[in-house]
Parts: sequence; structure tokens; C-alpha cells
Amino acid sequence: MMRPYTEYQQSDISWLGKVPKHWTKNKFKFLLNEKTKTQNLELPCGSISFGHIVFKDSERLSEETKAAYQEVLSGEFLVNPLNLNYDLKSLRTALADIDVIVSSGYIVLKSLGVVDKAYLRWLLYLFDVRHMKTLGAGIRQTISFKDIADCTVYIPNDSEQNAIATFLDRETLRIDSLIEEKQNFIKLLKEKRQALISHVVTKGLNPDVVMQDSGIKWIGQVPKHWVVKKIKYDVLGIEQGWSPQCESTPVLDDHTWGVVKVGCVNRGIFNPEQNKKLPEELEPRKEYTIKKGDLLVSRANAKEWVGSAAVPDRDYDNLLLCDKIYRIKLDLEKADPEFFAYYLASDQAREQIEIDATGTSSSMLNIGQGTILNMPIPAPELTEQQSIVQGIKNKTSQIDRLMFEVLDSIELLKEHRTSLISAAVTGKIDVREAV
Repeated sequence: MMRPYTEYQQSDISWLGKVPKHWTKNKFKFLLNEKTKTQNLELPCGSISFGHIVFKDSERLSEETKAAYQEVLSGEFLVNPLNLNYDLKSLRTALADIDVIVSSGYIVLKSLGVVDKAYLRWLLYLFDVRHMKTLGAGIRQTISFKDIADCTVYIPNDSEQNAIATFLDRETLRIDSLIEEKQNFIKLLKEKRQALISHVVTKGLNPDVVMQDSGIKWIGQVPKHWVVKKIKYDVLGIEQGWSPQCESTPVLDDHTWGVVKVGCVNRGIFNPEQNKKLPEELEPRKEYTIKKGDLLVSRANAKEWVGSAAVPDRDYDNLLLCDKIYRIKLDLEKADPEFFAYYLASDQAREQIEIDATGTSSSMLNIGQGTILNMPIPAPELTEQQSIVQGIKNKTSQIDRLMFEVLDSIELLKEHRTSLISAAVTGKIDVREAV
């Protein structure tokens, strides 16, 4: 366990607190200056992603847009000063390790050589996490370099700067590697869950059942006693909802009116928190309230989400259907809505949905009612559909529980990472011996 320094001084800076007594006061304007915007169209486009500068798909940008981009070179710092009121997980600063051009909205900074660049990276990171969002002004909470430049910091000597940077580079790499391993494990669990659903909704729960060819290549063999039919033969009605101009905040109670967002069905489970508050001056259209047993299908979304389906497990009398979601009413004497939702999530159905989706941008594709209604579905009698639904829930609940445990452990690692950076950069721990 690392020890604190022997003596401290009060910094009078809320986000720093007490700092080692021998650290000296400084301001960012004496450590960095803003780089004049420089064009260099020979470089690829880039942006900040999770605290790093990454290449960006420049083919989707017009020549006019790229002409307004500015140069950032390896060793320079990049700051995203826009929309500080939006939570971007406090990753708005980065030390460039590649040469790119970026949007003119970014602030590009050059080190004045007063402090170690690697240390300055972590100082800016903590400034970002702890303080930067408090500086913004205007509706979009935007800052300029002047707002950063006048902020006071406390700086250790050169050898300590190097020790802190070396320690944090090593320890965050170790933590990031653990996080990556856990994320890869979650990816494997998701693939296992997906394969399980895809198998069961087309083959059933009985591994010994007699099979026959479905007559449809992408479905393959199905149990002999199942019937392959178009979804529309079990449908009593289909509609899409209403999308008025709503407030950005979600509804968190059962009394205030809200309109669900298309993301409420993204994971195959209805998520009521994905909604926007209906302005008080608008009269709610109560015919669009969310009801238990509705088969909800997204008709407009990104490629991997368009056609996603979910079934609410209860009535939501204060939430309204949006116009980017189909509500399908099934004949409940013949069809279980959850079975149909699981089928639409299967690999077989997803492939067909993505083929039929239309749109000019991969970020927003559309499917017509006919894509869903005319899709063939292999289905047993209602009682077996219900058994299959329960079987899937039993099997996937174990996978889901494990995924939640791993996700929790990832969040703990991220919190530990931030705490470690904070402790080292503010001098709450002395890392010199550890290095």
C-alpha cells in the first residue's frame, strides 16, 4: 500500500484539495498555449474517442466539411469544449499519438515544455473529470482556451512528474487490460445467448424431435409438427405511434406523460426508462399508451437495431408509443408475443431484416410493415410457444446474471482507475517508491 506524503498544504482549489507542501502553484496558461488553426488536407480525419485520438471515416464527410478541419500532430493535446452538459464519461481531452485533422470545434493545445507531457496528460484528464464541466457557459455549456488557461494547478518537480506519469501509464494499462478481458468475455456470453435463442426458436427444446425441411433455405430444418407461415396470419392489427417535439429529460414516475424512444426495444427487453417527457401544453394521445402483451418492433434505427422487438410485461398508462415503433396486435389464441419477439431477434430473422432495410445512412435505416408481416415464421401450437419462451428465459437468465456481474466488476475497475489517477495527480499518494 502506497503512503501519503509527509506534509501537505491547502490548495484552495476544490477539485485538488490538499497537495504536497513542496508542490508549486501554476496556471495552465503557463503550461500550454492554443495552436493556431492549421489546415492539412493530406492527413486523415480524426476525433476523440474514450480519451484517445482515433481515425474517423472521412468518406462520409463532404470536401467542404473537411476543408474546415484543423491539424493536430502527435504530441499535441486535443480538447472537446462543446456540450459540457452532456455526459461523455469525462473523456474530452487527449494527447495525440497520431497526426490527423479534426473538426474546427476542437481546441488544439501545444505544451510549452514546462512540465512532462505524459504527466500533463494525466493532469488534464483529472481537470476534465473534476472541474472542466463547471466552466461552460451558454445553452451548450461551451468553453474556450481562456477558461482553461486561467485555472490554477499545483505542480510537482520534474522527477515526481516523471514518476507519476510512469506509474499511471503502467497501472492504467494493467486495469485497461483487465477491462478488455472482461469485455471480451461479455461478448462471448452475448454470442452464446444469441446462438441459444436462434436455435430454440427454430428447433424447439426437444433435441430428439423429428425434423423436416422448412422449404426456406435461411430457416433450414424445423420440427416436423411445426407450421411455417407468414407472421401476418397471426396479426390482428399493426400501427405506429406519435412523435411530438418532447423535452430531453425522461419521465421517472408513473404519472407524468412521456413518449418512448426507439431505444426502448433495443435489447429485446422493454426498457421504460428510454423515453422523453411530453410537454405539459400538449394533450396526450391516450390511444397510444403502452400495453402489456404488445409486440413492439422498431421500424427505424441503426442497422444492428432496426427490427428489434420487445414485449412490455405490464401496462404503462403514462407512456406513449412513438412513430418509429410498430405496435403489432397478435391473435393471442394462436400466438405468444414473446415467442415472436424472440424469433425476430434470431440470427435467421435478423439476416432478412437487414437485407430488407432501406435508407441512405447506416445510422438510420427503415423497414416497412411488409418486411415484418410477410416474414415466414416456423411456429408450434400456442402451448409449445409458451414453453419455449419459458425455456429461453430460464436458460438466458443464467447468462444475463453472469453478464451483470461482469459489468459490475468493470464499473468497479473504472472507478478504481479514476480514483488512482486522482490520488496520484493530486499527491494523495506518493508513487515514487512504487516506480
